[in-house]
Amino acid sequence: MKNKNKIFVGMIMVGLSSQVAAIDLGEFNGVDFSIGGYIKAEGIINRPDKGSQDFEGSMRQSRLNFAAKKDVNGHKLKGFVEMDLWDNVTNGKDDSYAPRLRHAYISIDNVTIGQTWNGQFLAAAPLDVEMVNFWGPGFGTIAGNGSVVRPDLVVNYAKNGFLVSAQDPTWDQASYPDMVAAYTYRTGAHAFNLAVTGREVNTTGNDSKFGAAVSAAAKFKFSSTQLAMSGFTGKGAGVYAGWGYSGFTGASQNADVNATGDLITTTGFSTGVTQNFMENLRGTVRYGQVKANEVKVGVDKDTMKMVNVNLIYSYLPDLDFGIEWRYQNAPTIPDTAAASARRPKGKQLEMFAMYKF
Repeated sequence: MKNKNKIFVGMIMVGLSSQVAAIDLGEFNGVDFSIGGYIKAEGIINRPDKGSQDFEGSMRQSRLNFAAKKDVNGHKLKGFVEMDLWDNVTNGKDDSYAPRLRHAYISIDNVTIGQTWNGQFLAAAPLDVEMVNFWGPGFGTIAGNGSVVRPDLVVNYAKNGFLVSAQDPTWDQASYPDMVAAYTYRTGAHAFNLAVTGREVNTTGNDSKFGAAVSAAAKFKFSSTQLAMSGFTGKGAGVYAGWGYSGFTGASQNADVNATGDLITTTGFSTGVTQNFMENLRGTVRYGQVKANEVKVGVDKDTMKMVNVNLIYSYLPDLDFGIEWRYQNAPTIPDTAAASARRPKGKQLEMFAMYKF
């Protein structure tokens, strides 16, 4: 893959891309095998609005994937598995972690089945700018919640810009899958997307209501500059956007319902610009926010905001060094999470080196 193409792929999202690059392992019994992933070293300075400054270093984001592809009776068949090291600590020490399954899917022509990106992500992420933040890529879009970005099971059908997705519902007693229908129109270097989402939302007891939302996104490329913007509004979307009635939603099934069982409305938008200063040097400024029209007592704000500013230098075609400053006005990792995984309200500065293969 040429360096320019790698930079373009990186624009989709360096923090969440499932296959930045790949090494062809050759063919065996008519199947083409490849291996890909990256090794990432990151050092993060946390400066929370409350509490003391600390430093965290990790290699846990490093990931490895395997792909197998073949043509069978005129059909393109592919299997893909990817893992990283963000599972829970295995023995209580900060330097010992367990593998975590990120992706495991089968694709047949235009159909993908398995654990992989949800329909919201596939609608919004390709039209976003580059973020380094592992705990917040895409915030402000309808796909900004990393806790539910890869359902246990999803079926995606994509053809000629159309995408239809049925995925494992966020409410485990729902009688039908969460659904997404989207269309992307591309004209030269520019792209536009319109998506509609719907899901069964648990209200009180075993009762439920249908929540629907609409999302729009666009990305423009002008010579060495890329501009992205998106917006969404509706009901039932808070759990996918990452902010709702209880503030940060995580994987909460009731993020979109108030104390009386009524659906709340969440509205969000994001905007960002990436500038390629040189062939091997690029920088991005991005802003995203999500607002809930109602929050519960104890949540001190109805709107979460996130700012990211980064600079990435491709020292070699497969080796990036970068730095990102970011700020968010509310915590996005619950207190029950491992201490090393918490993302408090306040500022962060991340420095990283990433080797892609």
